[in-house]
Amino acid sequence: MRSEKASFGAGCFWGVEARFREMDGVLETRVGYQGGDHENPSYEDVCTGETGHAEVVEIQFDPQRLSYEELLSVFWEMHDPTSLNRQGPDVGSQYRSAIFYHSPEQKEKAETAREALDRSGRFKRPIVTEISPATAFYPAEEYHQRYLEKKGLSSCAI
Repeated sequence: MRSEKASFGAGCFWGVEARFREMDGVLETRVGYQGGDHENPSYEDVCTGETGHAEVVEIQFDPQRLSYEELLSVFWEMHDPTSLNRQGPDVGSQYRSAIFYHSPEQKEKAETAREALDRSGRFKRPIVTEISPATAFYPAEEYHQRYLEKKGLSSCAI
């Protein structure tokens, strides 16, 4: 079986990971940090806002069962892509809306989806989602992995 990778930042990664894990065709998820210039950051490092990293979920998925477009659709629905460096009560550049693409096809699909959604009138403000090439992914500390599942929670405000 051939799998693909996708990476999304949509605020606090706990709820984002839980939502993607529900999708049929998602094989594995990991939460971590991406998009910055600090190697092997800790959660505390990222929270300073000085690393440039976003909290992201890295997803391995089966493209025969789940399309990248379906992942994008859930990404747009789960957060406010017009809010710069903030999702709900979480404020800081680590909570920015971001798509880190792993192929030219993912880049094209993400940009096309963002443009169509921006033109749709669904949001009163412009979409500020960053679409950038995937850089090094640094897994978050173990206690962050499947956090909601470990705590017996089904969701959190994201």
